[in-house]
Amino acid sequence: MSSIIIALIVVGVVLVLAIGFIVATYNGLVTLRNRVEEAWSDITVQLKRRTDLIPNLVNSVKGYATHEKEVFEKVTEARSAIMDAKGVKDTAEAENMLEGALKSLFAVAEAYPDLKANQNFMQLQQELVDTEDKIQASRRFYNGGVRDLNTKIQTFPANIVAGMFNFQAKEFFEVEDRASVENPVEVKF
Repeated sequence: MSSIIIALIVVGVVLVLAIGFIVATYNGLVTLRNRVEEAWSDITVQLKRRTDLIPNLVNSVKGYATHEKEVFEKVTEARSAIMDAKGVKDTAEAENMLEGALKSLFAVAEAYPDLKANQNFMQLQQELVDTEDKIQASRRFYNGGVRDLNTKIQTFPANIVAGMFNFQAKEFFEVEDRASVENPVEVKF
């Protein structure tokens, strides 16, 4: 009879440890997933801030460079793509498009010394640079969270718990397209 009690105690301890492991792993996965979602929210806030700055920036440049219609259209189109983007991949593609359009816009601004000296334009440009820095910081935070979550989901034995509760790996937010880095934006006057 004492061997049955010992066996039951051993089974009970193993069962408690297994349940404890599952609960701890599940809670860790939920925490990581929430951090990734929070980081994505931070990115979307900064992207919204930037899209709100762009019309003012375009209008400042338009006053000086009225014949640069194609550049303004590309910036407007890229801004719309950011606002309509759904998910990480679409947002990253729209980011690439906007980055190229803004490079063209600033290249146009370089051709107009009065515009470069305009206080409003300089302030908008500085706010945009500040926002870009915040977007980069948010992107790094998001990608760090994605890395941690994906690592936990893919490593043993946490991958068993992740599979049981249908945790999915998240996509990294990678903006730079190698082709756009190697081939700078061409601006024609």
